[in-house]
Amino acid sequence: MIKKKTIMLLALGTLIVFGGLGIALIPYVRNMGIDAFFMGAEPIWLQVLVGIVFGLVTAMAGWQIVELPIMAKTKTFFAGLINPLKLDKYQIVFISICAGVGEELFFRGAIQPMLGIWMTSIMFVLLHGYLNPFNLPLTYYGIYMVLVIGVIGLMTEHLGILTAMIAHTIIDVILLKELSATSLPNEKENGD
Repeated sequence: MIKKKTIMLLALGTLIVFGGLGIALIPYVRNMGIDAFFMGAEPIWLQVLVGIVFGLVTAMAGWQIVELPIMAKTKTFFAGLINPLKLDKYQIVFISICAGVGEELFFRGAIQPMLGIWMTSIMFVLLHGYLNPFNLPLTYYGIYMVLVIGVIGLMTEHLGILTAMIAHTIIDVILLKELSATSLPNEKENGD
């Protein structure tokens, strides 16, 4: 089983490696300075507001999908990975910020201009393992995530990268929190 310390180091590595690659590549693939890219096309307050609302709405909708009876085995599998780590709220936020910032800088900032919004979205979801022909319920969730990530890509282009980072972070916080709180079948049987 993976340890909490390993997860925290992987999160930090995501921020440093993916974020660093994104920052290094953005000036070349977007033909603009990193400062201009960070400012975005719309005011910061609007980017923050849209990121928060989109993150909350899509995370709650995503969790409703995970709660469907058809998703029971998939939910138990992912809860079995996350729940035993006993992540506290600060660790969940740290992991989510690292992923939200690092992955968005790389995928939306650097890869998206080369592959386009929808190819980048599909690649992102594939790399997260949500599109799996041997697990149709997980693939249904993956299709939902392709749509969510595609909209995050559109928001990056029309609002700014801050919107994408905030939405991604909030989605991860909510889903990690819910998976951390999910009772596993053995816990119910043992009365834990």
